[in-house]
Amino acid sequence: MFKKILIANRGEIACRVIKTAKKMGIRTVAVYSDADKDARHVELADEAVHIGASPSRESYLQADRIIAACKKTGAEAVHPGYGFLSENEGFAKKVEEEGIVFIGPKHYSIAAMGDKIASKKLANEAKVNTIPGWNDAIETAERAVEIAREVGYPVMIKASAGGGGKGLRVAFNDKDAFDGFTSCRNEARNSFGDDRVFIEKFVEEPRHIEIQVLGDAHGNVIYLNERECSIQRRHQKVIEEAPSPFISEATRKAMGEQAVALAKAVNYQSAGTVEFVVGKDQSFYFLEMNTRLQVEHPVTEAITGLDLVELMIRVAAGEKLPLAQQDVKRDGWAIECRINAEDPFRNFLPSTGRLVRFQPPKETMFSADTEHLFGVRVDTGVYDGGEIPMFYDSMIAKLIVHGRDRAHAIAMMREALNGFVIRGISSNIPFQAALLAHPSFVRGAFNTGFIAEHYGKGFHAEDVPHDDPDFLVALAACMHRRYRARASGISGQLEGHGVKVGEQFVVVVLDANGQHVHQPVTVTDYQGPTGSSAVTVGANTYKIESQAPLGSARVEGRVNGRGFIAQVERGVGKNPLALRIAHNGKQIEAMVLSPRGSRLLKLMPYKAPPDLSKYLMSPMPGLLVEISVQPGQQVQAGEKLAVIEAMKMENVLFATQDGVVGNISAAKGESLAVDQVIMEFA
Repeated sequence: MFKKILIANRGEIACRVIKTAKKMGIRTVAVYSDADKDARHVELADEAVHIGASPSRESYLQADRIIAACKKTGAEAVHPGYGFLSENEGFAKKVEEEGIVFIGPKHYSIAAMGDKIASKKLANEAKVNTIPGWNDAIETAERAVEIAREVGYPVMIKASAGGGGKGLRVAFNDKDAFDGFTSCRNEARNSFGDDRVFIEKFVEEPRHIEIQVLGDAHGNVIYLNERECSIQRRHQKVIEEAPSPFISEATRKAMGEQAVALAKAVNYQSAGTVEFVVGKDQSFYFLEMNTRLQVEHPVTEAITGLDLVELMIRVAAGEKLPLAQQDVKRDGWAIECRINAEDPFRNFLPSTGRLVRFQPPKETMFSADTEHLFGVRVDTGVYDGGEIPMFYDSMIAKLIVHGRDRAHAIAMMREALNGFVIRGISSNIPFQAALLAHPSFVRGAFNTGFIAEHYGKGFHAEDVPHDDPDFLVALAACMHRRYRARASGISGQLEGHGVKVGEQFVVVVLDANGQHVHQPVTVTDYQGPTGSSAVTVGANTYKIESQAPLGSARVEGRVNGRGFIAQVERGVGKNPLALRIAHNGKQIEAMVLSPRGSRLLKLMPYKAPPDLSKYLMSPMPGLLVEISVQPGQQVQAGEKLAVIEAMKMENVLFATQDGVVGNISAAKGESLAVDQVIMEFA
């Protein structure tokens, strides 16, 4: 067994690998860029080596520097994690030639299967059912349009070295194919250093289901059941679960055996994933093989009770697989939500900056630990007060639950999301909560078009369902009364002018149209002054009990005898007098006033927000990589104005209305802040 390994990665996956290595008694070496000098993976490792500047092409994609770090520290093996160099056969080969063990498949397996074009050809030769398309690299956008027409729209334009949704576009017409080809090449070049692109038929209403395989150097290959990964946005997975609620035992077995046959054909020796697109009749087609550990591997670990990172390390050290196919378990139901630094209410724009507060829900399962299952697990590479840099992908954490069955796992995940406190940046937690509550998701009736179908016009606050919205109003009133009770006990108050607690209040909330809604409430103690309040809202009464300290963002308690977890904060948002209440993805900002205060508020004049329609402002922090127009140019609604690169993705800004470009105040190559003016319209 190795004495020391280097992790050629960052973020949560580097932390994940370090935990298993520590469990196995193996010393670890982290590598880091300028942006990551204070990162969590650097702190967790036994040693750390600086490998370059913040952009990944100047650090984490520098193979020679990583190999030099191995030699400098005496690391005998390299674990590449996912992304970066994990599927780069040149890197794997170089590592092997330097006498260092690559904790992953052999370079020839990566060459055969990691390359999307080569893997498709090999699958055809092995008589694996594949999707029609053009499997050779395409040189020009014009040729891409010709091929797309031959294959028949819709088509999928994919980077050969792609992964994680990078370098992938769906085209429904010639314009989509032309523009998509150019964007794919640029993203692929920036993310993977390989700009080859190919085209295949896009199967409509598909499911994305993948099989986890594991092979050793002794010819043994097994499959560890499947993962359902159909809930995707812009081809990036949002929620993954194991097993799939869709496929039958017969389909599971057929897919598993086909995945094993494919792995054996390339002498596969490590953990890998064979991805399939599955039709509604359970017909399935080989899509691609990921020759690395997947982001969503924890759901497989939960239902099988196996540590996949440990098995990868043991196989790389030459050990035989410790189990045969008949020994693979499938116990319970696991779901993973990817918690991303993005604002779902602003079209999922990247959100970077400092994590002012980061409090994950209480963990009862842990990465690298298969003894404690059936609970909650958080895999993350960040910490309270840390920075989310703009140079890497947007994932903050992975939230994993393992329940008895699917309904139990969904309920556990909704509660865990309620208790996940993230402040300082925006996160997609409200969107995750809405997905988990959607009737079609709960029924298991979805495909890869689910998010586009239900949230095609974006995601808005009113899209978040809540089975009892009056509870949020009641909780605001209850917490406000507790603040009043504390204030009433402060000593030294002027006699006759002390704070009175009161029982009659009005909760004022903004509706979807920005109008104030005034809701009278009554709040009384029902078990003495112990933090227990009976709140009447209209015809409903809520008996709320909570011992949560005032000022804590996460409030746990009981309402009408049932447990709840919610988030409550005072003095945030647009109104410093308001309480922000969040529960099951729904959020309100509520001012709790006296009846007289409510009457006076109704008399206040309305202040309209300023008109910003004549400005194009940056919706996110990022790098301005292109300005597509000139001063004085006439533009039409929908025309491309600029391109901003953030978190490894290109974000195109379009004109929202016809107009004439006036002054351009930002230059190509400039780093932009949120709401920085890029150009003005005349």
